[in-house]
Amino acid sequence: MSGRVQKSVLDRTRQVAHQIHEILRDRILSVELVPGTILSRASLQMEFGVSQTPVRDALMRLEEEALVEVYPQYATVVARIDIDHARQAQFLRLSIELEAVRRLTTACPAQIAAELGELLARQQQVASPQTYDLFDALDKDFHRKIYERANILNLWTTVRRQSVHLDRLRRLNLPMPGKMQTVLEDHQQIISAIQSGRPEAAEIALRKHLSGTLSIIDLISDQFPDYVRR
Repeated sequence: MSGRVQKSVLDRTRQVAHQIHEILRDRILSVELVPGTILSRASLQMEFGVSQTPVRDALMRLEEEALVEVYPQYATVVARIDIDHARQAQFLRLSIELEAVRRLTTACPAQIAAELGELLARQQQVASPQTYDLFDALDKDFHRKIYERANILNLWTTVRRQSVHLDRLRRLNLPMPGKMQTVLEDHQQIISAIQSGRPEAAEIALRKHLSGTLSIIDLISDQFPDYVRR
């Protein structure tokens, strides 16, 4: 946490520990807080202007998600990215989303394709190294829309909770040359298959899309050896 001096303002009408957890979680998932970063409880208390209890509770939740490792009487450290956890998250997503896109090819495909197309157009506008956060957020919106239109939106929360290490890998992958363009092309192929009512083509496009990051896991691991636990 060295170097962070800016105060973070919390909404005092909401549970403080929950907000601190959300903020730290976002920083870890976006790799703003890189693996190995020491999280000082005293610094966090100063940053958020709170007592030790909400900070402790927030860090406990992060530990439950395997995003930090707590060494009692020593330190709390941002955990390395767990490749096995990421592979299992990808398996979960594939299992759900392959069936979801198949459903969408038979349920108002033109309307659904139009809604996904609107999200894709917005994502194309922010396909820039300066707007990784917006690009990534719209990527999630694209997939959330698939869950919503397949009437399985409750599963989205489960998938997001289980995808933390996969998300961290994707943020390392996203800045690599050609990655954002590949994402856009994959999304277009998914939309086209849904719009034309071709379930097999939709499944093929989705499988390719969701397998992109893990297909180059060795490259990511070699480039960021201190960030990844193989």
